[in-house]
Amino acid sequence: MAYRILIIDDEKMLTDLLSEHLRNCGYEPLVANDGGAALSQLQKKPDLILLDINMPGIDGLQLCRNIRSHVACPILFLTARISEQDKINGLQLGGDDYITKPFSLKELTARIAAHLRRDERNQNRASVLTTADGLLINLTQRRVFYREEEIEFSKKEFDLIEYLMTYRGQIFDKERIYEAVWGVDAEGDSNVVKEHIRKIRSKLRAAAGRDYIETIWGVGYKWSM
Repeated sequence: MAYRILIIDDEKMLTDLLSEHLRNCGYEPLVANDGGAALSQLQKKPDLILLDINMPGIDGLQLCRNIRSHVACPILFLTARISEQDKINGLQLGGDDYITKPFSLKELTARIAAHLRRDERNQNRASVLTTADGLLINLTQRRVFYREEEIEFSKKEFDLIEYLMTYRGQIFDKERIYEAVWGVDAEGDSNVVKEHIRKIRSKLRAAAGRDYIETIWGVGYKWSM
C-alpha cells in the first residue's frame, strides 16, 4: 500500500504541484490548505506530514504542537524562515526536519524517502478521529481534546462518543446505541443513553461552545460534524 503524505500549506498552487509530484512518485497525497482541513485529514493516518510554517490563522508551529501528541509520523516543515531560533522552535515542538523554500523536488523526495525508511514509530501510531473545528478523539489513549485542552469523560461516555463519531452522519435510536455501547446482554434500560448524551453535550458545549450530537426527534441521535 502506498505511503500517505499529508501536505499542509495555504498556497494551493504549491499543494497542487506537490500532490501531483508525490503521486507520480508512488505516494498517496492528502492535501489541506488550512488548519481545520489538516485536522480532518489526520484520521486518514498519514505516514508523513509536510507542514508549512507561515499559514494564516493557526500557523504551522502551533498546529505541530496541537497534533504531535496524537500522531507519531514524521513532520517536515516547509518554510521560508531560516533563522536558527525558528529551527530550534520547530524541533522542540515535535518537528523532525526542515526544508527551506524554495527547494528542489528531488531534494524533497529524497528527504521524504529517508524519513519513511527510518520511521519505526508507524507501528505504534495512535488512531484518531477529528473534526474540522479542533475536537480530537484519541482512540488509542481513550482521551478527548478540544484544541489543546483535555475533556474528561467516563468510560461509557467515551464509548458512546466513539460509536457515534465512527458512524458520523448516521442516525441511531436509543436501543441500537444501548446494544452497541452497553452490549446486548446488559442489564438495564436504553433510557440511560439519553442521560449519557446529556452529560456529553454539557461537557462538549462547555469546552467547544457547540453541540456535536444532534437529536432527530422521534428517531434517535447522530454525530453531526
